[in-house]
Amino acid sequence: MDKPGKKAAYRAREAPAERVADPVPFPEDLQEENRLRPPTLDEFVGQPALKEQLRIFIEATKRRGEALDHVLLHGPPGLGKTTLATILAHELGVEITHTSGPVVERPGDLAGLLTNLAPRGILFVDEIHRLSPVVEEYLYPALEDFTLDILLDRGANARSLKINLERFTLVGATTRSGLLSAPLRARFGMTLRLDYYGASELAQIVTRSAGILKVEVEPEAAREIARRARGTPRIANRLLRRVRDVALIKADGAVTLPVTRDALRLLEVDERGLDDMDRRLLEALITKYHGGPVGLGTLAIVVGEEAGTLEDVYEPYLIQEGFIKRTSRGREATALAYTHLGFEPRRSMAAEAGASVVREKPARPPGDPRQPELPLR
Repeated sequence: MDKPGKKAAYRAREAPAERVADPVPFPEDLQEENRLRPPTLDEFVGQPALKEQLRIFIEATKRRGEALDHVLLHGPPGLGKTTLATILAHELGVEITHTSGPVVERPGDLAGLLTNLAPRGILFVDEIHRLSPVVEEYLYPALEDFTLDILLDRGANARSLKINLERFTLVGATTRSGLLSAPLRARFGMTLRLDYYGASELAQIVTRSAGILKVEVEPEAAREIARRARGTPRIANRLLRRVRDVALIKADGAVTLPVTRDALRLLEVDERGLDDMDRRLLEALITKYHGGPVGLGTLAIVVGEEAGTLEDVYEPYLIQEGFIKRTSRGREATALAYTHLGFEPRRSMAAEAGASVVREKPARPPGDPRQPELPLR
């Protein structure tokens, strides 16, 4: 039995931070994303290799008249895992049931979901790496033999009930594939990874979303939003909605390049997609610890954030873009972080290990193309 307050603690841990560059969905995202999601593979933008694989598997499954093999979708948040699960159901012409790992707490919950699936239906489990071990054990025979063995009562009165299931497809989504147990991972017939999107692909997504939202967006403005969306469609759509609001008040609803830059400056999102918290983290690393290395716990105290949040939410993008590197001794700022914030990079890490002053670069002249909209210092 769960301890009191467990669900409340989970909700508090999962509550998204109020930062526009956070790929975790906000309540407003959940309301808007359903109508922005493409219904078919042809309308889905990006991930060309993954789309080609799915197209072949879907067509082969339809010709055989069978259920699709179990599918594991993994990758960073906001890239379209839920959208692809919905597309699979649409393309196959079957029903889909949505749930998430933390919600399925007991074997009985799992039995209710599986027995209510239509033939060849899809059960989509978001955050599947958070399934409890007990539920996961009951899931194995369901995935292999399409049966459930439910234990009724306990002790001397214990008895087993075997339930035959309709053939179904489990589609699991996770941002932490390394946390999946090896037995569960082995039961997926297809494992597909979603990667970050390019700026041109995100510009297509912004243009498509603008049409659905009935917003007039110039091509240059769509590219500007895409360039700052951190390779994530969810962030691109969120920025579009925020820019739309600014355009409605200041420019009669027309999203032009100047309006877009004004709006993104207001949102404190710079030309590399970094927001205020990202820059605070980098600046603390450079000015207080001379670029590092510094431990994650110390850095978390300096910026006033939880260490786990820094590691899971802020660091991945900064590391991928080359602003921070992890070492055995801690986090270090790269030369790119120095130049992006307007500092002069250290010429030699070894020669300046004892330096106590960070030299600032001269102020950039107005109109500098590297940072035309948002002065960082």
